[in-house]
Amino acid sequence: MSNLSSSSTGSTGPRGRGRVVGVPTRCWCGEGIVALISKSDPNPCRRYFRCGFAAKNRLRNDDHVFKWVDEALINEIDTLTAKHGEIEKELKELRRERLEFEKMVCEKVEMNMEKELNEKVEEALSQAKRSNKKMMIVVVLGCMIMIGFSKLVG
Repeated sequence: MSNLSSSSTGSTGPRGRGRVVGVPTRCWCGEGIVALISKSDPNPCRRYFRCGFAAKNRLRNDDHVFKWVDEALINEIDTLTAKHGEIEKELKELRRERLEFEKMVCEKVEMNMEKELNEKVEEALSQAKRSNKKMMIVVVLGCMIMIGFSKLVG
């Protein structure tokens, strides 16, 4: 079993070195944790975690780690549920930021396309104006030549 708690170095003993959250992996004394089964009348066959040192030496009412397995697993589930909620929040925020970024990129691409289109239209208009000037010169010259011929003939 994993230890999702930030601190599993306490116990629920009388002097209490801190509350164990989740599945404990080590006692405050440095000893590993063992899983045992209760043989007491109030909790027959109920599984629990215990400091290996305290279990081996059959210590009672001490401040070494003791935690019921079912309570430890509920702590783990609660921790995972909270973490899941945090991750969902982060995911929503990341999605919102991604949408804002995509919108900004789209706007920038749209502006660049508009700029390129305007430049091409301006270039086409400029070419059309040059072409029109040339055509007007040819038409004016043609008219002058015709007027000149009509005065010569007439």
